[in-house]
Amino acid sequence: MFCPFCRHPDSRVIDSRTSDDGMSIRRRRQCPECGRRFSTTETASLSVVKRNGVLEPFSREKVVAGVRKACQGRPVTDTDLALLAQRVEEAIRATGASQIDANDIGLAILAPLRELDEVAYLRFASVYQAFESLDDFESAITQLRHEHGDDRLRGSSPTS
Repeated sequence: MFCPFCRHPDSRVIDSRTSDDGMSIRRRRQCPECGRRFSTTETASLSVVKRNGVLEPFSREKVVAGVRKACQGRPVTDTDLALLAQRVEEAIRATGASQIDANDIGLAILAPLRELDEVAYLRFASVYQAFESLDDFESAITQLRHEHGDDRLRGSSPTS
């Protein structure tokens, strides 16, 4: 780490702390040459491998943008979308991989999106699971109904 003041090629770490979000480390450093102190922030990089093989940094904003399309017209707030993107990033980082396929990110979005809004989940799943017919939608809806064990998705009102 070069000193930003005198460009000395080394520095000494005086203090290290995790940041508020827990995803980075803030280090307080001192230059052995000029004695001045400075701070650095370190994060683990996470790269996305696109379908064409190009690598780009992971972006929560891209996750939010993709999910926002599926949530159009649904009662989902920007805060909900930000929390979903955070959960997705945490799940991906928990794998320990430094590179992840773009398709795997889409698949990682499915479970938290299903908890957030089932209609948005079906919209998003239709792209990432490559639904090709109405039968694919019917299968996904049947699976949701089965997991709920109720009539909520059938549109009928429960009887007492």
